[in-house]
Amino acid sequence: METPAAKPDSRRLAPLALAAIGVVYGDIGTSPLYTLKECFNPDHGVPLTPDNVYGIASLVFWAIIIVVTLKYVLFVMRADNRGEGGILALLALAQRAAGADRNRLGLLMALGMIGAALFFGDGVITPAISVLSAVEGLQVGSKAFEPYVVPLTLLVLVGLFSIQRHGTELVGRLFGPVMVVWFLVLAVLGGLEIREHPEILKALSPVHGISFMARHGWVAFIALGAVVLAVTGGEALYADMGHFGKLPVQLTWFVLVLPALMLNYLGQAALLIARPDAVSNPFYLLAPGWALYPMVILSTMATVIASQAVISGVFSLSRQAVQLGYSPRLDIRHTSDEEEGHIYIPRVNWVLLAAIIALVVGFKTSSNLAAAYGIAVTGTMAATTVLALVVARASWRWPLGVCIAVGALFLMVDLAFFGANLLKFTHGGWFPLAAAALMFLLMATWRKGRLILGRRLAEGAMPLDLFLQQQKDSASILRVRGTAIYMTGDAETVPIALLHNLKHNKVLHQRVVFMTVITEDIPRVSARDRVVVEGLAEGFYRITVRYGFVQEPDIPKVLRLCKAFGLEFEMMDTSFFLGRETLVSAPHPEMAEWRERLFVVMSRNAVSATDFFRVPAGRVVELGTQVQM
Repeated sequence: METPAAKPDSRRLAPLALAAIGVVYGDIGTSPLYTLKECFNPDHGVPLTPDNVYGIASLVFWAIIIVVTLKYVLFVMRADNRGEGGILALLALAQRAAGADRNRLGLLMALGMIGAALFFGDGVITPAISVLSAVEGLQVGSKAFEPYVVPLTLLVLVGLFSIQRHGTELVGRLFGPVMVVWFLVLAVLGGLEIREHPEILKALSPVHGISFMARHGWVAFIALGAVVLAVTGGEALYADMGHFGKLPVQLTWFVLVLPALMLNYLGQAALLIARPDAVSNPFYLLAPGWALYPMVILSTMATVIASQAVISGVFSLSRQAVQLGYSPRLDIRHTSDEEEGHIYIPRVNWVLLAAIIALVVGFKTSSNLAAAYGIAVTGTMAATTVLALVVARASWRWPLGVCIAVGALFLMVDLAFFGANLLKFTHGGWFPLAAAALMFLLMATWRKGRLILGRRLAEGAMPLDLFLQQQKDSASILRVRGTAIYMTGDAETVPIALLHNLKHNKVLHQRVVFMTVITEDIPRVSARDRVVVEGLAEGFYRITVRYGFVQEPDIPKVLRLCKAFGLEFEMMDTSFFLGRETLVSAPHPEMAEWRERLFVVMSRNAVSATDFFRVPAGRVVELGTQVQM
């Protein structure tokens, strides 16, 4: 069956392109709401003169061309992990390309986790700044609305997060058309202003941007921290590629999104030259007076869509983190019977909302939030560049000189933006770094803790071959009717749950099955490759189950697939034995005591294996053991 990422035929291209406009471009499409306003924020020290407007407009144009068009649309999107995008999918691709070099693998893993952690920070800031900047349009009409901006923003955000559990299928059908209207309005408003002041088109020359940087030096470098707001959302192009395929995303960028954005930015720049007083909010003042409130409504709808896209991206990244071993098991709920990517994760949803509410209440205005925005975005961009270069060199066999040239261009821009945003550390830039540091700590602690736990369990484990030989040579063990399925992470050793069952109950079932579930570093494993069944000895079987990192295990379905191997299961005659480890401190722990406690807390709050693997609860037997960390 053709996946969404496969090359679409002409009949599917139009609906896929429409859907891509609604989901992929919500974030970058709402950047005109605040970008130029922030570039000329008095705190940045850039005087509002015609030459400076030309310079800023030129920098915005070339940032979009280099970062979004050249880097993401034409370069990074080539690095698809069997159709899937996103930084964790890219990390899996880069690790596969790196081979067995443990040092390189460790470095790449750290880089990928940093990028993913920063993306979580972006997921908190994007809904806050987008919706807040849209609602602030009410103040352009009347200052009387000022006290209501924050409450209205919170009301919109609470409503958005409250409907997540119902899924986004119905709202999703509206995303594409609304965003098409949004981009057309951006283009028309900008085009009308450009018609009045066509000389602004000179800003397309890079000379103006270079001249601005040369004239203002340090002040111009600081201004880059606001210019980068024009390219926020670039990561979404890559992250959402798996839903639509490369062609629809690339087509809509060149045909609609890029022209509309550039017309609007140039239109705002022309307005600032003609009316310097419009600097208070050039986006809304670009519209005629009668259109202000309709624009506020349309902007709010567009920012809700942008927020939804980021929320969905955080859900997807969280699921990938669970499957790839960077996070404890989470309660992942599917909200669509047809689309695999439509998921809802309650814990992530409410933690996100709480963090966003704290941000809006704490920062109060989009200008204050803008200082916090750029660090998360540019940090993720730099990590993506390095990982994509690893793939280009190792997998695509690009010449070293080409990789160096491409990397120098992209990293120069990424790091310049990142450095400019680091200067905002005390003005809000600390927040995404703190959020990213927390997420990195959680992911690193979980991964290291699981490795230590795996080694501890392996130390006292019995080789499976030895166990089977002992059972073959012994006829003293009573075999009882039925099937026992033992879930195990190591297919070569005897599950501790079986040893405990044998020790205390002194019986084995007539049919014993060892089941290992493996998550591959590819997005999906087809049903025909899902299961491998091996006969080990009389009455003993091993089942190996494989999933991709965007798929969730479903053990009852797996058992039905085993029928093709001649192994049938009657659920009422089958028991599932799961091990439950109680973690205790070791005399000489491998992790710091506080990290060990953190790992224990994360373990206790993980979703049970019964729920995660969708095992019928009434057929489960859990046997516990104490493990020293």
